[in-house]
Amino acid sequence: MTNAVRYEDDVIAWAAEQASLLRAGQLDRLDREHLAEEIEDVGKSEQRELISRMARLLAHLLKWQQQPGRRGASWQITIRNQRRGIARRLKETPSLRPKLAESDWWAGVWDDATAQAAEETGLSDFPDICPWDANEVLNQEWLPEPELHRFPDEDASVR
Repeated sequence: MTNAVRYEDDVIAWAAEQASLLRAGQLDRLDREHLAEEIEDVGKSEQRELISRMARLLAHLLKWQQQPGRRGASWQITIRNQRRGIARRLKETPSLRPKLAESDWWAGVWDDATAQAAEETGLSDFPDICPWDANEVLNQEWLPEPELHRFPDEDASVR
């Protein structure tokens, strides 16, 4: 390989050079190992964005549920914008959709969401697992109801 720009020295210049080599059909001059890593990183970046948007959405849904007296337009806007961003991400990258059914992925996102909600509200008594399914969370019309707290001596059959 006789590339003029080393990956370690300037990744932007390296990427431009690699693109030029690809377009010119000079495949023997490609930095295949770093090129493969960069392509894999594109997928990881898409996954990170989905995780970030979903955690932000869930954190705001938690705040909506846990603090009904503080509900406002800014929370509604954030919820709507995150749902739109997630829908766009899933449309542009449909291979991400199965992530929504993976319990390990969902658990990690939920952990991020509860940490974010705790930091923003000072609350910490959140469910260990997400009480909503992906269809509810992504439904533009759905918002969680305030959590009803029961007294310990109440009859469990009364709801």
